Amino acid sequence: MSQDWEELAPGVLRRRMPGWDETVGAVVGSETTLVVDTGPGLPAGAEIRRDLEERSTSPVGFVALTHPHFDHVLGTAAFSGVRVYAAVGAGALLRQGADGLRADAVRHGADPREAAEAVDVLVVPQHEVSGEQVLRLGGREAVLVNVGPGHTAHDLVVLVPGSPDVVFCGDLVEESGQPQAGPDAHPLRWPAALDRLLDLGGERARYVPGHGAVVDAAYVRAQRDELARRFGT
Repeated sequence: MSQDWEELAPGVLRRRMPGWDETVGAVVGSETTLVVDTGPGLPAGAEIRRDLEERSTSPVGFVALTHPHFDHVLGTAAFSGVRVYAAVGAGALLRQGADGLRADAVRHGADPREAAEAVDVLVVPQHEVSGEQVLRLGGREAVLVNVGPGHTAHDLVVLVPGSPDVVFCGDLVEESGQPQAGPDAHPLRWPAALDRLLDLGGERARYVPGHGAVVDAAYVRAQRDELARRFGT
């Protein structure tokens, strides 16, 4: 088991991946495990699955993709036989935009052969969330919530109720750098997405950015206000 995993609450884990510093997460129940994002390629996805299977007797049964960017989705094919969830519309985007996804990965420094291989076996989510979806894992649950658009048109967050509550934010929140508003961002609606995220988690939750260290509600609120100033909303 990799030593890079951090336990945020009992059975709630996250890992900052090397390279692009993207976060992957896991929620371990007594019956099944949910993985949140799958890394930037098949080797990363396979390592994540192997790590979690070594750590727990609970098999991986679900994957939730927070948004359709290469560093968060290209490892999904390593999770064969697993139900994959994403925000509504993400499946069509991944299906139609595979070449763009590969090009984006290579442009950001991914190995061209690995990127091409991952795109060739790209897994399109079978289950799309337009509002909320509760996943029961055995003794605990995870709530998938479509809060976007914001960072992309298809932003999904994962609330894990517990002590404390944990919210996996995807790239709606970033800690290791400024939030990235690429050509697929919806900057005028991003602050409202963070308002929904804060309503979901509340003041005492631990918020897990798509990149960087775990933060609190005050950090998320400050980033929300900065985005509103930045984009004039």
